[in-house]
Amino acid sequence: MTSTDANSPDPVLDRLTAALGGAATRGPPPVERWNPPYCGEIDMRIAADGTWFHNGTPIRRPALVKLFASILRREEDGRIVLVTPVECVGITVEDAVFIAVDMAVEGEGDSRRIVLRTNVDDLVTVDAEHSLRFEEDEAGGLRPYLHVRRGLWALVSRAITYDLVEMGEDRMVDGASWFGIAAGGAFHPIAPSGPT
Repeated sequence: MTSTDANSPDPVLDRLTAALGGAATRGPPPVERWNPPYCGEIDMRIAADGTWFHNGTPIRRPALVKLFASILRREEDGRIVLVTPVECVGITVEDAVFIAVDMAVEGEGDSRRIVLRTNVDDLVTVDAEHSLRFEEDEAGGLRPYLHVRRGLWALVSRAITYDLVEMGEDRMVDGASWFGIAAGGAFHPIAPSGPT
């Protein structure tokens, strides 16, 4: 089915879009306040590279992807769902729901301001609430993530990762030496930096 690329109707996508009305044009919808019934899983997937698929076909309309991204929510059990005032449906996420694709940096040290842009054009300033976390991948490399909102994270692109690491420094955290990044009044540890 190629309704994501054409004008042919798709009941699931039409239902979700109609339930939002004009909410997407008035800022982020208050999905944390909506408690509709769970209606099961739909065939929608966010691939590891950030591409959205519906019924196995990439969704090629950026405005539609942004609309659906605005109604994502992480449930207490870890499931990722799309939520409207009348419906809640589960989707599949291979890694993170967003990808951080661009970065702007201003200043140094604790007052450094780092702003990342996601693949759906969210602008997120790195700080204590929007923290960076670093995980080790299967090959032993770094996989950094940025907290965007409501327990939803963005995988940071490889190019930005290199730039972030170049800003790193060693600091003592809870009596241990860590290599990390200072930004937004917080220190974001990357990895232990050895014996103190």
